Amino acid sequence: MSERYDVAVIGLGPAGMAVSAMAAHMGLKVVGIERRALGGECMNTGCIPSKALLRMAHVRHLLSRAADYALGGEADLVPVAPFERIAKHLSYIRDKKTTAMLDRVELVVGRGSARFVDGHTLAVGDAQFKAKKIFICTGSLPAVPPIPGLDSVPHLTNDNLFQLERVPESMVVLGGGAIGCEMAQAFRRLGSEVSLVHMDAHLLPHGDPDAGAILEKQFTAEGIRVLNRRKIRAVEGTGAGVAVLTEAGERLEGAALLVAAGRRFDFSELGLDRAGVVHSPQGIVANRYLQTSQKHIFAPGDANGTFLFSHAAMHQGMLAFMNSLVPGPVKLRWRRYVVPWTVFTDPPVAHVGMLERDLRARGIRYEAIESRYEDYGAAIAEGIAMGSVKAYVSKTGRVYGARIVGEGAGEMIGEWGLLIQKRLRIHNLAFLQHAFPSMSFLTKRVAEGWLMNRTRGPGMRRIARWLCR
Repeated sequence: MSERYDVAVIGLGPAGMAVSAMAAHMGLKVVGIERRALGGECMNTGCIPSKALLRMAHVRHLLSRAADYALGGEADLVPVAPFERIAKHLSYIRDKKTTAMLDRVELVVGRGSARFVDGHTLAVGDAQFKAKKIFICTGSLPAVPPIPGLDSVPHLTNDNLFQLERVPESMVVLGGGAIGCEMAQAFRRLGSEVSLVHMDAHLLPHGDPDAGAILEKQFTAEGIRVLNRRKIRAVEGTGAGVAVLTEAGERLEGAALLVAAGRRFDFSELGLDRAGVVHSPQGIVANRYLQTSQKHIFAPGDANGTFLFSHAAMHQGMLAFMNSLVPGPVKLRWRRYVVPWTVFTDPPVAHVGMLERDLRARGIRYEAIESRYEDYGAAIAEGIAMGSVKAYVSKTGRVYGARIVGEGAGEMIGEWGLLIQKRLRIHNLAFLQHAFPSMSFLTKRVAEGWLMNRTRGPGMRRIARWLCR
């Protein structure tokens, strides 16, 4: 006999928790199914533990610099063992905070994978759950490329990285995206010798090259060896760990190997075909309202293969649930909302809107207005004078995109996202007072730079002289 629900949610990561919490808050009967741990990958093996590790590494880095300054020589702080501490924090967040947020949801956690029996019925083991609306929030998994020898040597992904007992003496990182860059810097600052190798032309290939170049300069200064444009020929085990062999003839050895080479999807246990849900290796097909080929089944978050960010998943979960309640004319189109992203390295890198290379490829005329941290007194005084705020703007003030490399980038990028999403012109930023001497004042400087460019023509100068008569 199937238990009947208004809403069934498969996967309790960012998207699934958003749906579950909203639906339960509105008085609907909700079942939330999670095969592993409450919070999904983001909380347990992704963004939350990785940011905790980055924070610990940053503190150690600052202490090391302070000790060098005070002692006038090399400081060798004893490497820390942060993983037990992170596990305790995660346990508290998961068992106390998250569980309380979902106290009105019937939770089916750690009892196995959900599978479709038919379009309205799910099974977990011998139990069945029938629901009017179903939300597939199964996320994504780390991809492991088919490199010869890789499957026969021990290697880390974000799935098992935080199960380490200690910081390895050395590490090779495969992949120059967000996870690869964040963890390369974290482990270097925690005492590992780190090499990062990837096939793309620059770090953070989903962003513009100048951002990757700034980050690479910082990595090199910290002793991280960065190898761009490299294809991996093979991976082999050594007595002390692993060796990565490139087609250029390099041999990179490390006590540990971290594979951060993108994401993949696995719907094999879900039985989507029994529900008539169309899918591919690139994700579940979702329409403009996040509905699958079955209109009562929704696919917010990573599962639709579009924006693989936790915040995008949360946002899509909210939109999908709202769309499940309202008729077609007032449903919300999820692609109309901008998606900012931030990589939490030091300096952090953030972006929203169109990339500069995209504007060039489409032949869109724009001005690139940039304000550098090294020209800002507060950044210089605080010792964070690396990076810049750059915006891509039309002559009439429309903002196409913005990228920030530098202190506070993740907090500052949202302002640019609001400007783009609401179609506000850049002069709105110029006339908005920003607290001084915060780093967000660099945003105001960019807007002021655009305004100043409007006054440089001879016509404006003649008008100014006439007004001053």
